[in-house]
Amino acid sequence: MAITLTEAAAERVRNFMEQRGKGVGLRLGVRTSGCSGMAYVLEFADDIEDTDVVFEDHGVKVIVDPKSLVYLDGTELDFAREGLNEGFKFNNPNVKDECGCGESFNV
Repeated sequence: MAITLTEAAAERVRNFMEQRGKGVGLRLGVRTSGCSGMAYVLEFADDIEDTDVVFEDHGVKVIVDPKSLVYLDGTELDFAREGLNEGFKFNNPNVKDECGCGESFNV
């Protein structure tokens, strides 16, 4: 089981954390939402729970709760700029279908 980051994603997270001035890593999860069923949750973590699974890639800790890990195993988090838009992209091999707006997915 693994969650990885591209160098671009890791650099962006490190920059955000430096600006924020605190935190132990990036929390990645899923929640029920949207027309396809699940949506990604991405936030900074100030602590690590005993039940969390922690991955480290390019010097950044990615913290995942066990329930979300089932849906996220093998995911690569990337950061991309396309024209005037920029943001994190989830390359998740478990996704079977995504909604048209790109906000949700199912496995």
